[in-house]
Amino acid sequence: MRIIIAGAGEVGTHLAKLLSRENMDISLMDENPERLGDLEANYDMITRVGNPTSIHDLRDIGVKGADLFISVTPHETENMTACLIAKQLGAKKTLARIDNYEYLLPENKAFFESMGLHHLIYPEVIASNEIQEALKNPWMRYHMTLCNGALELCVVKVREQAEIVGKTFMSGFFDHGKYRVVAIKRGSETIIPCGTDAVQVGDMVYAICLKEDMEFLREQTGKTKREIQNVIFYGGSRIAQKAAQSLPDELNIKILEADRERCEYLSQKLSNVLIINTDGSNMENLKEEGIEDADAFIAVTESSEANIFACLAAKRFGVHKTIADVENLDYIPMAEGLDVGAVLNKKTTTASYIYQMLLNATVLNVHNLAAADAEIVEFMATEDSRATKDKVRLLNLPEGSTIGGIVRAGEGILVNGETTILPGDQVVVLCKNDVIRQLEKYFKQ
Repeated sequence: MRIIIAGAGEVGTHLAKLLSRENMDISLMDENPERLGDLEANYDMITRVGNPTSIHDLRDIGVKGADLFISVTPHETENMTACLIAKQLGAKKTLARIDNYEYLLPENKAFFESMGLHHLIYPEVIASNEIQEALKNPWMRYHMTLCNGALELCVVKVREQAEIVGKTFMSGFFDHGKYRVVAIKRGSETIIPCGTDAVQVGDMVYAICLKEDMEFLREQTGKTKREIQNVIFYGGSRIAQKAAQSLPDELNIKILEADRERCEYLSQKLSNVLIINTDGSNMENLKEEGIEDADAFIAVTESSEANIFACLAAKRFGVHKTIADVENLDYIPMAEGLDVGAVLNKKTTTASYIYQMLLNATVLNVHNLAAADAEIVEFMATEDSRATKDKVRLLNLPEGSTIGGIVRAGEGILVNGETTILPGDQVVVLCKNDVIRQLEKYFKQ
């Protein structure tokens, strides 16, 4: 598959790196040669200095016949124009990064497709959706609904009082069938647990369960249930704006923003939110604005460092749930080690969305778990799938992968070693990033 990516910013560069390891023909273009740096020398991709709206530059990079043209520069108009030109020059499919929510409305989908814009993506909307999920279940570090709600992925940091501490997987403790631990993040290591492994204090446990068993998981991991009522955003970014617009009206929401003009803009857009023109990194300002009464603190400024340390300050004030936008991938392990409640990263979620379009037809969905260097993949088993030929324990799955659950006739089912996958089953697999292509062989038609 030949893919051209326009825009070597954080999203474009991360996506190009992700795809380059999949033996795809990747070309990355940007007007600024400094952004391209030494990518071509270190990764399996071609880089070109060029303007994505230039007919000459698009022809030069070989847009004719490209399977997918992706434009993810910071400028919506440039992205849409580039895609329209690329389509006319012979690209088969196009994808543009946008910042106008109206374009995503279902009634506009056919209109844009008729113009040659096949896919539109708004990273800030994706991030705001993650904030909504995080506030629904604040006892988790991360939560994701899988297979249209049939299964749930719950990520929990284990404390000393948790019932599961010290329990090995061969002990029988986890044989209750109410949840399945598919991975453990311990420091910088991601562990796919086997019989002799045991849960330790400080582990980040990744578990798959049914919705009705989430309460059981909460109890076993020693977490307390708490409702979110008072929410403070540090930074009036587009993520804050989109999240505030989509959160329930009954929440008390404040946005702390140092830029006065931005405050005035947000005041016009958000009628149900209190906009305060103040520096949210100042401890005295936080006290004045009621940080000690806040249930959730969400730091979404442009600075990853500022967001991390603001969340740490909020923790000291007793805030139950903290969320930090951490766009620097190198800082994510540090943020988790410092006990930031949840971490957002637009480029990994955006890349995952695009990535899932490029996989085999038997792949229904892909979710990137940046903190664990892993993916949750939803496969469809067919009559000829290798995965249906034996019990799970005998499938000899690639190292670094495990099956968490299946969905059969709309019903979620946790798997164990004796489970047999049937044609038509949706299969949820957790795997390390470099294993996904090997897994496709088990589900190919």
